[in-house]
Formats: sequence, structure tokens, C-alpha cells
Amino acid sequence: MEILGLNSVPNAGEIFQVKDNEKEAKAYADTFVSEGRQKLVEESRKKVSLDALFDQIKAGELKELPLVIKADVQGSVEALNSALLGLNKNDEVRVRVIHSGVGAINESDVTLASASNAIVIGFDVKPDTTAKEIAEREKVDIRLYNIIYKAIEDIENAMKGMLAPVYEEKVIGHAVVRQIFRSSGVGVIAGSYVLDGMVQRGAKVRIHRGEELLHDGVIASVKRFKDDVKEVRTGYECGLVIEGFSDLKEEDQLEVYVMEEVSR
Repeated sequence: MEILGLNSVPNAGEIFQVKDNEKEAKAYADTFVSEGRQKLVEESRKKVSLDALFDQIKAGELKELPLVIKADVQGSVEALNSALLGLNKNDEVRVRVIHSGVGAINESDVTLASASNAIVIGFDVKPDTTAKEIAEREKVDIRLYNIIYKAIEDIENAMKGMLAPVYEEKVIGHAVVRQIFRSSGVGVIAGSYVLDGMVQRGAKVRIHRGEELLHDGVIASVKRFKDDVKEVRTGYECGLVIEGFSDLKEEDQLEVYVMEEVSR
């Protein structure tokens, strides 16, 4: 059997429908494509995300929040169960723990969460490699905590649309201390050379001496010659004042970073 006029190669296993005329066939095809697209949209909406929880509640798409809870010890499992179920004072959505247990988050936990459109809560545990891969593929939201009240707070705030923003560290440059200066008005100034990226006033900085981390603080000021500047880039020298820290020596390594809000 030979069929001509296809715009693309059909998937294996697809069924051909025979219609009386071209007009009827096109109408059927358009409806099939439209329904398929709508089905994909509906399936994507089913996946519960803590970030989008409030919007799903308000849209009437969510009346129940299923949770899978894993923790390092049974006492923590019970404490989380009790505290999370205590959030059921909300009239618009109720919390339901569909599974809880002790140990690392595994494949079966994530598979259950995917099938039930649940969020996985982990306390002092992490997902194993397989669980992590499945969660990424199935878009299962895994939340990890080491403080119980923080887990409760996040879910409660998400239900109210008040979830705090998430920040991610971004390294913006590295520098090395070449010379130390002392100023009566300023204190210790680290004459530094920017190895890559930039150093920036107000950015955070980790100071290393060999393998040892000496200090994790903030760059209070950046000077280029005698002028205060906002930033200095690769290949240039500058003077740095570190807020609340003066124990600097030549050859100390500086790693400069900022905390950026992650888009939800």
C-alpha cells in the first residue's frame, strides 16, 4: 500500500482514518491536532509546583495538595506529617500526605509523585541519581529542607501566594592580592589584580589563603588609583576594602560573587 501527499512522516503505530472527501478529512485533522494540543496543555497544568501553587488554587485547578514525605529518621517523618496536615485550615485547598517514609528519595517516591501530581518533601535526605533524573523528566517538584519549620513556612506561604524568592549564587570574577596598604581613614586596602571577570562594590567575596577559606564577606569599596569606582574588570589593578575584615596578605585569592534571584 502506498500513500502520497503527507507533509511529514507519521509516528509508528498511528492509525489512518479514511474520509469520503478532502474537506471532511481536513476538518477531522484540524480537530485532531487541536484536541492533541489541548491535551498537552491540560497535562502540563496537572503537575503541581510549589512556585505556581497559589495560581493553580486561584484558577480552581487545585483543591488538594498531595505530598510525598521522606526524612532521615522516623521522628522527623512524624513531625512533618503532623505539621503539614496542620495547614488544613485553608478553605480553598487541603494538604494530603499520600506517602511518607525514612531514607533517601528514590525512584518509587518520584514515580508515585508523578502519577499523583504530588510534591516531594525531603528532610535531611536527598534524591538518588535515578530519582533525580526521573523528577527532571517528569517535572516533579522536589523540595529539600534541614529545618522543619522552613518546610511548613514555604508550603503555607505558597498557598497564600507569598512564597519568598529563591536566590542563586553567580561567581562574577577572581582577583589576587598583590600589595597591602594601610590608611588611617579607611583601614586595610588590598591592592589587587583582577584575573578574570570583575570585582564590584557591594558584591560578596570569599578570601582564600591556599586551601583555607579565611573569610566570606562583602566588598565595601573599590578604588582605581585614588578614585572610588563601582567595578574594575579583567587585567586591571584596584584597591579593595573588605567590610569587617583586615587580615589580608599578599597572594590571597579572592572569589567575587553575587546572589541573583531565580525566575519562577
